[in-house]
Amino acid sequence: MTQEPNINQESNANNETVPKLSIDNPSDFRFHAAYLIYSQAWDKSSSPEVKTKLNEIITALSRNEIDYESFYEQIRQYRAEFNPEHYSGGGRPFIETQRKKDWRRMQERDARNARHKR
Repeated sequence: MTQEPNINQESNANNETVPKLSIDNPSDFRFHAAYLIYSQAWDKSSSPEVKTKLNEIITALSRNEIDYESFYEQIRQYRAEFNPEHYSGGGRPFIETQRKKDWRRMQERDARNARHKR
């Protein structure tokens, strides 16, 4: 008799959970910032392949096999999936500014209205 493979066992083998690495070093600011980027990308990812790749990238950085520039180049594609409007690439972000004189005028008006409860 041949035994039929159990479908549940096969699906469990395919859906293995990839553990999140906890190799953060808060005393090293650059590595800590890189780890936070890794952590955000890892948390938002649902694919085990992507999580495995992210683990490989952060491990290589922790072992000094790659530098920070290479780390950010490699992780960029995984971050762009989740925030395409932020990482559109190429274009400079638009920053709305205000003249100091206008800002002071607005602050004075708000303070005056608060004093007189308007």
